[in-house]
Amino acid sequence: MRDYEITLPDWREERVKKHRITAVETLYEGWGKFLKLSVELPDGHPVTREVEDHGAAVAVLPYDPERRTAILVRQFRAPVFHVAGADALLEAPAGGLDEDDPEACARREAEEEVGLVLRDLEPVAAAWTMPGVSTERLHLFLAPFRAADRVGEGGGLAEEHENIVVVETALADLAGMADRGEIEDLKTLALVQSLRLRHPALF
Repeated sequence: MRDYEITLPDWREERVKKHRITAVETLYEGWGKFLKLSVELPDGHPVTREVEDHGAAVAVLPYDPERRTAILVRQFRAPVFHVAGADALLEAPAGGLDEDDPEACARREAEEEVGLVLRDLEPVAAAWTMPGVSTERLHLFLAPFRAADRVGEGGGLAEEHENIVVVETALADLAGMADRGEIEDLKTLALVQSLRLRHPALF
């Protein structure tokens, strides 16, 4: 039998000729922005791309390693309700990145949404959530906590009408939900699976 050596092109080499943004038009500006980008491809061909721009965000999965539970939230999501009719979605605490430090933002969101003071944060990734249509880059964290770290009831900010319901769930139940395809929020699924990979003894 003869061995064949196959050399695949390095994807980084394909970026020698750069794309170029030639114009940015703001079509709408509110909580987020809706932009139209004029782009020149490496071969010189012009194209346009529509982009939703609301900035970076954070999400954190707080878990109790002693009781083997995690704290999540249920809240109304208008796009999900519009498409699927679901009144609430089970999610890890999350929010927009209002400052430069993702860890500080994750701690703030955890205290506002679920009443937890988080001390140790374990970074998982900083990932583009919808790279074809959105500028959102999501900073993901795992965070152990103890009973003494509960300092409030959570529920989010009343002035923003978040109406967040705090949910404590056994880690084993979350793993089962993930295996059955019942975790419908992508950031939460990524965090649950990351916790399973990094700390399998908890399950």
